[in-house]
Amino acid sequence: MIGIICFVVTVVVTLLITAWAGRQGQKKSQLYNAGGNITGTQNGLAISGDFMSATTVLGITGLYFSGGWDTIIFYLAPIAGLALMLLLVAAPLRRLGVYTLGDVLTHRLQSPGLRLFSGITTLVISLFYLLAQMVGAGTLIAALFHMPFVLAVSIVGALMAIYVAVGGMLAATWVQIVKAALLVGTVIVLAIICLAQSNGIDGLYASIVPLKQHLLQPGGMKFDPLSAVSLGLGMVVGLVGLPHLLIRFFTVPDERAAQQSVVVSSTIVGLVNILLFLIIGPSVLAFVTGAGHVGIDGKLVGGSNMAILHLASVLGGDSLYGIISAVAFSTILAVVAGLTIASASAAAHDVWRTLRARRSSDAEELWVFRLSAVALAAVAIALAVVFQHENIAFLSALAFAVAASTNFPVLILVLYWRGLTAAGALSGGFAGLLLSVGLIVVGPQVWVAILHHAKPIFPYEYPALFVVPVTFIVCFLVSKLGAKPVITE
Repeated sequence: MIGIICFVVTVVVTLLITAWAGRQGQKKSQLYNAGGNITGTQNGLAISGDFMSATTVLGITGLYFSGGWDTIIFYLAPIAGLALMLLLVAAPLRRLGVYTLGDVLTHRLQSPGLRLFSGITTLVISLFYLLAQMVGAGTLIAALFHMPFVLAVSIVGALMAIYVAVGGMLAATWVQIVKAALLVGTVIVLAIICLAQSNGIDGLYASIVPLKQHLLQPGGMKFDPLSAVSLGLGMVVGLVGLPHLLIRFFTVPDERAAQQSVVVSSTIVGLVNILLFLIIGPSVLAFVTGAGHVGIDGKLVGGSNMAILHLASVLGGDSLYGIISAVAFSTILAVVAGLTIASASAAAHDVWRTLRARRSSDAEELWVFRLSAVALAAVAIALAVVFQHENIAFLSALAFAVAASTNFPVLILVLYWRGLTAAGALSGGFAGLLLSVGLIVVGPQVWVAILHHAKPIFPYEYPALFVVPVTFIVCFLVSKLGAKPVITE
């Protein structure tokens, strides 16, 4: 019962925030970037809320149960990625952008094709990432309310469409801020309970050794060197290319606030990841093993995404289970709102505006924005049903791989290489997009696990190591061989 109450309260609070945001104004700037009036600290909280998704809370904790300390890649990569974002892109983005990544790319290179490219990559990357969140949300609601998965993800899809269509970026920002505060507090409390039940961290690790000592050593995820490097590269530079994080820098008033945002978010993400990796992940091994939540095949009942929920159930019964479920659900709601904002903005401001050759009015563009939010919700629901049994950490890693292969190289070259041409950026960007998505499709997790072929055509799950250099090289060669760049300041 307490879980149901927590869920209802979460939904009611987020809808109230949306209604309040909707009354603040429905101009384009309000819907796209909250009017640029978010402070650096508020935006830092929102970025951490936007980033710490179902992947962090559900997926990676579930991977720890089978992969152990090898999952450190998933915890360290975001911190490195945020540091890279602070050094390379936070201030330039705020200086050059207005609403979308397309604004930044076309500030230097006046090319409708480049704006269209930005819109397409934003939609593809956001859909991959959104898919992971929808699977996590569906798993949570289906388990707690004992309802079909399809109905569960449909509820989430409806909520995300309402948040974006009514409240826009202002609503998404405050939902993310509230969620970040809830998540940090919950993770700290859960870590304290785990240590209290284990008689300290020494007792926690001592209890794991007889059970799964091999998971406290490298090799649990059975990565070959190339796969490990490719995964790490994709997650570090891919974070810098995630559209729903990049557009957050357009919500603050100046470059200093943009940099402050990254410092605040890095601190919060670092704290949560340390607690998850050092205490909560090992606690899943210590408390969930042997507690009736592991099947005869050695896998977690309900799938790997249920790991932290099983831990809460063992430590605190239905009450703690319900609270953790509600916090995880608020985590997902915050992230899907940010992803939908990024996608709907790109569809309206970049894709539609380009196809209409800038003839669309603001009113028409806002209608496209709202319709795009609804359409994206429908597509995400359908894909979540297909991928409902996949680990959401893996699904998110695919989004990072595509972002690393497309947005990251093009964005860095636009900001720092004056020799880049529009043709070079487009050629490299689309090469990275097609190659990364193509290799994912013919790789093990889609070609074999989803399409049921005997062997993958491409043997590695994560393609970033192979595609990122190709994107840079194509951008460079086409720019050098083509016309001189037309740069406007």
